[in-house]
Amino acid sequence: MISKPIRFEGNGYGDEWVKEAAKRGLSNIKDTPRALDVWSSKDVVKLFDELGVLSPVETEARHERELHSYTLKIQIESRVVGDLAKNHIVPVAIAYQNRLIENVKGLREVLGPEKAKKATATQIGLIEEMSDHIGAVMALVNDMVEARKKANSLDDAREKAIAYCDMVKPFLEKIRYHTDKLELLVDDELWPLPKMRELLFTR
Repeated sequence: MISKPIRFEGNGYGDEWVKEAAKRGLSNIKDTPRALDVWSSKDVVKLFDELGVLSPVETEARHERELHSYTLKIQIESRVVGDLAKNHIVPVAIAYQNRLIENVKGLREVLGPEKAKKATATQIGLIEEMSDHIGAVMALVNDMVEARKKANSLDDAREKAIAYCDMVKPFLEKIRYHTDKLELLVDDELWPLPKMRELLFTR
């Protein structure tokens, strides 16, 4: 069968497939902008032209359109993530942190400094942990904005798409890591978005 050389029943997302693809002489392109280079392949351009599907100019235009579409999607996603982080998640995390700080102050006033040390250890630990994640989120969002500015300064559609893939997109996962940690720490009543467990188990 024609499809036999490319059929694979294992984990197509793991190292197993990477090794198998190399063994079979198959391409294993891991990101969209570089995968879209197939549009500029001489064989593809020639095939489409000969079959009357797309002229070389039309194939080039399709390639550029797909690159622009990818860039736009990552751009929108990064802006939404930045907005959610700075205007919704971080303010709520700080508000909850302030509650904990007031609780620590109140316990110290009631119990005195010595007895309050043990009683407030958990709250202080939470305050410190939240501070680390809040600081990381803000720094990452600011760095992501700068990376986006650099990418936007590029005129070539392919270069811009690759810059968004390599320089901007990685921030999304990093920011998510810290916001996920804050989600586990902040009071449910204050958290402005549905929590993961609510999405998974709410019917």
